[in-house]
Amino acid sequence: MRLLIQGGRVIDPAHEIDGHLDIHIENGKIAQLGRSLPSDGARTIDASGLIVAPGLVDIHVHLREPGLEAKETVATGCAAAAHGGVTTLVAMPNTRPATDCPAVVELVREKAAPTKIHVLPAGAVTVGQMGEQLTDFAALKAAGAPALTDDGVPIQDLALLRQAMIQAKKLGLPLLDHCEDRDMVCNYAVNEGRISARLGLPGRPAIAEELQIMRDVMLAEETGAHVHICHISTGKGVEIVRQAKRRGIRVTCETCPQYFILTEDEVLRQGSLARVNPPLRTRADVEAILAGLADGTIDAIVTDHAPHTAEEKARPLPEAPSGMVGLETSLALALTATYHTGLLPLKRVLALMSASPAALLGLDKGTLGVGRDADLVLFDPDREWIVDKDQFLSKGRNTPFHGRTVRGKVKYTISQGNIIYQEG
Repeated sequence: MRLLIQGGRVIDPAHEIDGHLDIHIENGKIAQLGRSLPSDGARTIDASGLIVAPGLVDIHVHLREPGLEAKETVATGCAAAAHGGVTTLVAMPNTRPATDCPAVVELVREKAAPTKIHVLPAGAVTVGQMGEQLTDFAALKAAGAPALTDDGVPIQDLALLRQAMIQAKKLGLPLLDHCEDRDMVCNYAVNEGRISARLGLPGRPAIAEELQIMRDVMLAEETGAHVHICHISTGKGVEIVRQAKRRGIRVTCETCPQYFILTEDEVLRQGSLARVNPPLRTRADVEAILAGLADGTIDAIVTDHAPHTAEEKARPLPEAPSGMVGLETSLALALTATYHTGLLPLKRVLALMSASPAALLGLDKGTLGVGRDADLVLFDPDREWIVDKDQFLSKGRNTPFHGRTVRGKVKYTISQGNIIYQEG
């Protein structure tokens, strides 16, 4: 397909582009950027009043397939990604079976191919995510895994984790770490503090996250490995990463909209819909996360998209699974909370959701450079709309943002030169 996108404000943080340009797309690639480009018979999209940006890159997504298709499939997850402007995503390995061997990596990639979304399955660090035996890192990399993680099952065996970092460094693979001490958090539902006390429930203490961040930072310093802290949620955790970066340690981190918008009080209003791991924290933590986004300590905004069935989320708070969906709301939530409040310029928000996460994993994505894949999102940054879970393309409806008014609406998502989502 040949496309010409005309009249939009093109923002490409990777190339410091911000101006009104046309984009000519041919054979799935960006062929030309310039002013007043001729159509030459190409299909034309009028992008007047819209932002034209690199397709979003979400490096923390749960697609659930294989094994948990009642929650989500690769096809429905990719449809949700397209709806939200995401063209590249990294799928977490906590499937059944776990993504701990090349066969599962290849299966997920094959299922994703027809959707035109670039799906990169992360490889598990340990066999079955059991924390006992390392997987074949080299084989996983050869199969297309861009990173290694046991995600929601933090590795407690320090000798094994150190060995994993040594091997990962040799192969140039980042380790994505969910940092919570499993013995301290057990399977508790909420942050330890005022709300857990009010509900009479045991809580997940912030120190459980902060201790593991410090542990992993020290191991990263000693081994030279690239350690990436997943969904950072506490103010002290952000400060640990900030200080580590100042010392030149190869540590990066991400956060999610729920951690810079919601507080633990949301559990009182929405129960299990507000249950996530790590848990929603305090207002002070929210402010610290926003500060980390503003000063560059936090490298990426991701979703931790975690669909569950309605029946699962209807269970009592202590028994319901953790997680919320986010692919279809992340851009609007990030714009509403950071750009429209004046905290971040638009280019910085887009960098956090495209160029920066792509660079973290060494992906040739998140840019509109000539010759690159034509992966774009076109959106109206000011369009106000109300989040409606019943309009989601994901199987998951488990969002605490249902009914919330947000600003920033995706109009088109283009991947490999194909229009894979168009509003209406």
